[in-house]
Amino acid sequence: MQKNLKLTVVATLTMVAGLAAAQDAVVKIGHVAPMSGAQAHYGKDNENGARMAIDDLNAQGVMIGGKKIKFELVAEDDAADPKQGTAVAQKLCDAKVAGVVGHLNSGTTIPASKVYNDCGIPMVTGAATNPSLTKPGYKTTYRIIANDLALGAGLANYAADTLKLKKVAIIDDRTAYGQGVADVFKKTALAKGLTVVDEQYTTDKATDFMAILTAIKSKSPDAIFFGGMDAQGGPMLRQMEQLGLGKLKYFGGDGICTTEIAKLAGSAKAVSNMVCAEGGASLVKMPGGEAWKKRYDAKYPGQYQIYSPYTYDATFVLVDAMKRANSTDPKVYTPELIKANFKGVTTTIAFEPNGELKNPAITLYMYKDGKKTAMN
Repeated sequence: MQKNLKLTVVATLTMVAGLAAAQDAVVKIGHVAPMSGAQAHYGKDNENGARMAIDDLNAQGVMIGGKKIKFELVAEDDAADPKQGTAVAQKLCDAKVAGVVGHLNSGTTIPASKVYNDCGIPMVTGAATNPSLTKPGYKTTYRIIANDLALGAGLANYAADTLKLKKVAIIDDRTAYGQGVADVFKKTALAKGLTVVDEQYTTDKATDFMAILTAIKSKSPDAIFFGGMDAQGGPMLRQMEQLGLGKLKYFGGDGICTTEIAKLAGSAKAVSNMVCAEGGASLVKMPGGEAWKKRYDAKYPGQYQIYSPYTYDATFVLVDAMKRANSTDPKVYTPELIKANFKGVTTTIAFEPNGELKNPAITLYMYKDGKKTAMN
């Protein structure tokens, strides 16, 4: 009798545990960034931020719709290529992820945003900055970082008002991001009375800039603005120094505003003349920046670049909307995103009607002894 009682208790406990497990629901969240190629260090940093958020959410034991939720990150590589970006976006749609954090590059995010809109999945980017992203008015597209209108204008204002420069040359890599931020810089610079003495173009795969820099040298500018990423910015700084242009001011947006650029520039002293802009406050001024960075560094030593605090917050913003809707179904919770008032690591996240972040901050940086240092 005693033995039968024990067996009954064990069977009952096993059944209860099984029912509890059955009540747990797996919710997939997609993440997309370049995980291969010259921009893989950005992609890894972005993925780390989203993965860290997933771990923290699972540790919280989130309950939605009466079920304990287990979040899973479905990470994809778009290699910073627009075609691959739309292909992986469709792959995530087919996998029925509940939402997407990404992409990193404007050139991949803009075409992917249509794919997500068409399949009804919301996406939140913490990295793509081209203003055109939110122009279609998709109810599934959100950005939690300042766009290029703020970055390009901030740099041009600094060049004119603080440094009192007169002549600038502009280079861009012809991507949606590089061309976009360069166009804003040019427009603002001209409005501030600066003369654009030369405009040159390259690609996001190039490593040799001697010909375009030689052409620029003959125009005697006070500064060069580069719209592009650090994989080109670093070698460009080296080659500027080789041509005797190392003392020129060198401006760029968040694409070159990385810890990696000092390494990519090698021993070039030109790095000390660089000023770059990033959407958002510096880590020191973010509400949870410093404490979060300590945890990030412990988990992913030496991998921090720029955007991981934003991909962390983007993941939480998606889940916050799910909680408020009491549903993980994109059809049900997507309308809650626009009502966000989420106190994140980076800032309190609330959206304009078009999905842009309300009251975005920008920070200018310089490099002292090769170390990225906030100027404001």
